[in-house]
Amino acid sequence: MIMGSINDFFIPENMVGNISDETYKKAYYVIDTLDAISRLTYQSIYVIDYFKQTFLYVSDNPFFLCGFQPDEVKEMGYNFYFNQVPESEINMLLEINKEGFAFFNKVSIEERMKLLISYDFHIKDNDQKILINHKLTPILLADNGHIWLAACVVSLSSKQNAGHIEAHMDGRSDYWTYSLESHEWQHQDAIMLSKREKEILLYSAQGLTGEQIADKICRTMETVNYHKQNLFNKLGVNNIASAIAIASQKKMI
Repeated sequence: MIMGSINDFFIPENMVGNISDETYKKAYYVIDTLDAISRLTYQSIYVIDYFKQTFLYVSDNPFFLCGFQPDEVKEMGYNFYFNQVPESEINMLLEINKEGFAFFNKVSIEERMKLLISYDFHIKDNDQKILINHKLTPILLADNGHIWLAACVVSLSSKQNAGHIEAHMDGRSDYWTYSLESHEWQHQDAIMLSKREKEILLYSAQGLTGEQIADKICRTMETVNYHKQNLFNKLGVNNIASAIAIASQKKMI
């Protein structure tokens, strides 16, 4: 059964006490900074306010707005997702929301500001379904340690289907994945790339072809393809563009 209220996203596990107007001045400085950053990237950025239970800021990058203006998306708040996400994926988002807060509340106050949660889902833009990635991280915490403001960066997903829920802690190379089958977080060891695999990633990111990379590293094309396949297997992708995207996101290169 699909629930259909924004209250389903703003749950007791992250209840935020009163935030004064004076304290909100901190938020406006943050938003000015994010607004400047949004002009430097194709990615969309928005800020979730868990006290007012709405979007406090939506960048004007049109990528994930589905034809709406930023102010219209701000006005809709989380209803935007009930309107634009396929019904089959709404429950997935609700589960990610609930279990993400459960994970967040298990780590220390000091670690909470270092946490990032990433996941993929579709949005409907006219007759198209677009697979996007959300990366969500706290900006400011309330006095009780719960998230008051969180930033979300929206980009095209490098995957082929929805899900792929991961939690990363800044400064750590290991991470956690959430299984929608077992409904639990699972610790994952860091993905280690060899020196040669990193070389191939960097040269590929620079636009070199397989033949050019082979010349650069004085190896055959067969060797380059062998290392590429190892990369794809480690990163769970099937092409070099996705490998570059994942490796960059995970700060491997």
